[in-house]
Amino acid sequence: MRYILFFIIMISAYTTKAQDKLSGKVLDENKQPLPGASVYWLNTTIGTSTQEDGNFELPYEPDYKKLIISFIGYTTDTIAVDSPKFITHSLKVSGGDKLDNVVIDKTRRSLKRSNAEAANVVNMGSAELLKAACCNIAESFETNPSIDVNFSDALTGNRQIKMLGLTSPYLLISEENIPAVRGASQAYGLSFIPGTWVESIQITKGAGPVINGYESISGQINYELLKPATDIPFFLNAYGSQGGRFELNTHFNKKVSDKWSTSLFVHGNTRVSKNDMNDDGFLDNPLAKQINVMNRWQYNNPETGWVSFINLRYMRDEKQTGEIDFDPDTDKFTTNHWGSEINTDKLDISTKLGYVFPDMPYQSIGLQTAFNWHNQDSYFGFNQYDIDQKSFYSNLIFSSIISNTLNKFSTGLNFTYDNYGEFVNTIDYSRIDNSVGAFFEYTYDNTRNFSLVAGGRIDAHNRLGVFLTPRMHLKYNPWEKATVRASFGRGKRAANIFAENQALFGSSRVMSILNSGGKVYGLDPEIAWNYGASFVQGFSLFNRNAEFVVDFYRTDFQNQAVVDLFASPQQVLFYNLDGKSYANSLQVELNYEITRHFNVRTAYKYYDIKTDYLSGTQDKPLQAKHRFFANLAYETHIGEGGKQWKFDFTYNWMGKQRLPYTGSNPAEYQMGDYSPSFSLMNAQVTRTFSSVFEVYVGGENIGNYRQNKAIIGADNPFGQYFDTSIVYAPVFGQMYYAGLRFKIK
Repeated sequence: MRYILFFIIMISAYTTKAQDKLSGKVLDENKQPLPGASVYWLNTTIGTSTQEDGNFELPYEPDYKKLIISFIGYTTDTIAVDSPKFITHSLKVSGGDKLDNVVIDKTRRSLKRSNAEAANVVNMGSAELLKAACCNIAESFETNPSIDVNFSDALTGNRQIKMLGLTSPYLLISEENIPAVRGASQAYGLSFIPGTWVESIQITKGAGPVINGYESISGQINYELLKPATDIPFFLNAYGSQGGRFELNTHFNKKVSDKWSTSLFVHGNTRVSKNDMNDDGFLDNPLAKQINVMNRWQYNNPETGWVSFINLRYMRDEKQTGEIDFDPDTDKFTTNHWGSEINTDKLDISTKLGYVFPDMPYQSIGLQTAFNWHNQDSYFGFNQYDIDQKSFYSNLIFSSIISNTLNKFSTGLNFTYDNYGEFVNTIDYSRIDNSVGAFFEYTYDNTRNFSLVAGGRIDAHNRLGVFLTPRMHLKYNPWEKATVRASFGRGKRAANIFAENQALFGSSRVMSILNSGGKVYGLDPEIAWNYGASFVQGFSLFNRNAEFVVDFYRTDFQNQAVVDLFASPQQVLFYNLDGKSYANSLQVELNYEITRHFNVRTAYKYYDIKTDYLSGTQDKPLQAKHRFFANLAYETHIGEGGKQWKFDFTYNWMGKQRLPYTGSNPAEYQMGDYSPSFSLMNAQVTRTFSSVFEVYVGGENIGNYRQNKAIIGADNPFGQYFDTSIVYAPVFGQMYYAGLRFKIK
């Protein structure tokens, strides 16, 4: 029935009456795309904003003669138009200090919901990433209500993100639409991406587009890196925190010729202090050091239509954690002191080559390729976990129109190869995964009040078999400032049960797989259907902009790889779902612009996530049913020389969470059935002294809330009750930090 509904809607879209349309691209003086520019017909209310690539579309009628194009800081232009066609127009920077106004606008709209796309997409600009102690992507979502951020364990300080109540393995995390955090990198991959390298992040709720693959189930997070053609010549960010963590980021950018530009990104971080704020004898955060280097090249030739990116990257990350007195040189694999080391090497090479047909700017062809090597050597007490993954990915995409530019399509071929060398203690789980797929995605947009994206793909995988993946997104504007969206889609994936659950190695639990004869660790692949609806209403309150948002999504699983922590505190079971497993997510937002530079974002989230375990139906462990979020952001007017103050405050309240079963442990090693509710507060103040220099200070967990008994059995880490994986709240407590940013423009 699902497939029938999908194809009926898709076919009906083809029969929609065509309408003439004007499309085009808005550029700046350097021939670079200008996103967010206003484009509208003179003396009408019909208009739009340019997308990230500078493109726009508008309905055309013979009565429309004059087109207005404007952007803050640029001279407004009026263009005569006599027919529906594709136009390209460049805006010139206006005089005076108008460029400062551009900065104001981008800051004020650093987190906004896309109005143009059929999918439910929230865009995070680079200014949003600077509102917290954002040293890597995993730490960049504290001010975003769509993403939940939790600590994965009591040892590594690693942040785990969730969307729609589901952990990151059910998300497609991509770098410029190339899958990036997957397989071996699931546990720590987001911490390997420095936040200052990122230009923007697009968060899509619900199943993502079929162009990017079949694995996306609850959503997609795509991050765009800074572009060499538009980056500044030099950037420096220095950071230090109370916990002995220090970071340095430098970006060097050079325009080699009128078509070639290159950037060199260098990131280093270290944590040198041993901290045990809860006096359990264990490090609250690991000793760590990381070096991360990337060289990025961009070729852009607007005359011929060719554009290309080449990325070369190497990273080395080392972590040591465990008991305060642990010395790996003398205590590794002994009972002197419990300890752990996680050492990772990562090499990435990726390319993107695109061609836009000069006489048909709506038609393009592109090729994405990526080679990744991820090698992790690690041990947790006596548990040893090593994984080596070599991957190759390629995606060929052709995009054009059907009859007119109201009807677009993209089609192509995809190939993925993964070679895993994986060892859990003495057991070899090495394997090879490969797949080849073909996809087709159709887009209809009448540019006024309705758009549809419907796609499907067929893939042949050596372990998942041959299967279909349908996806669809709808958008409708029933009245002014109102948007209704709906989506559904199917996802399929091979669960990497050890790489995705590395926190469990820091315990005495025995891991057991209840083999069902499948080809994925003896299990069958996971299948899930995701359905969602969203309603957005903009309105004015006391002559100020406000926005009300309601999102509801449901995910139904088949053959889910269940991680069972309810059977016994000394055991974790992996097996395929026998029964029902679902995740319901409701989010209600109210956002208000109190003044031009004072904004408040609030959100309430309710999760109903249940799975049938061997012991019966249970709530998902370590997931609060109720959460409340609030963010206050205030900026002063930009003064003489670019001086400005910025203030940001975030409040999170988490309701009680179901905890894994510990009832059969002795009383001193039990944690109860549910955690207490608690609140967290973060704040940051930034002082901009000029357009090239600023300093910032901030604090996380200002209320100093810490989890009681973060480690079970800390007094006997080699005993049968030891467990560091049941973490529902911060371990470290208050953390204050400071930093500076310097630019050469």
